[in-house]
Amino acid sequence: MKILIYTLIIFIVILLLYLIWQKHTGKTLNIFNRAKNLNMKATDLIFAYIIIKNKEKFLNRVIDVSNNIGLVNPNHLMAVMFKESALNSKARNPVGGATGLIQFMPDTAKGLGTTTDALYAMDNVIQLDYVEKYFLLVKKWTKKELHTYEDLYLATFWPAALGKPDDFIIQSAKMSKELIALQNKSVDLNKDSKITVGEFREYTRKRLGNDILSKLK
Repeated sequence: MKILIYTLIIFIVILLLYLIWQKHTGKTLNIFNRAKNLNMKATDLIFAYIIIKNKEKFLNRVIDVSNNIGLVNPNHLMAVMFKESALNSKARNPVGGATGLIQFMPDTAKGLGTTTDALYAMDNVIQLDYVEKYFLLVKKWTKKELHTYEDLYLATFWPAALGKPDDFIIQSAKMSKELIALQNKSVDLNKDSKITVGEFREYTRKRLGNDILSKLK
């Protein structure tokens, strides 16, 4: 009986420590998914062939970041970075200054304790540190998990829309729906000067092909 009580106490202590660690870091310890991800070969990741510089380090770091932010599939992160920057850490949008692997906006970079110029100067492996930091902050702020590829991409594009229904219109007090649609014409699929969550989810799957989409489940 004493052994059972001691075991229960130890379990409760471990659980409390985990909850404190999770609240402090924003990270998710999912043993099953972590084991699955660690068993995945870096070269098996989608779009791995695109990476030239620091290839092995970069792909292994993608798997590590995916584990740390609680993704069920590292290919989700690869697909988001492919759609945003073609996996080019030096990608820069002249309109608005979005920079890097997930197209960090200047204000976003500032919130992460850096600048878009500094991100541009980083190599692709180091920049992944800020990709991880960004998604951990989004999870902490929204209190949402990033279970699907679409959720991860939405967290990149408009975190406040996470968990919203498909007919939710993406806008804010500072940015009208019309301006957001104007600046993201490829996402406004039906060209009605607004972007809904459902429309964005449809956009995430555009031009990826059935083979790639099958690896995003």
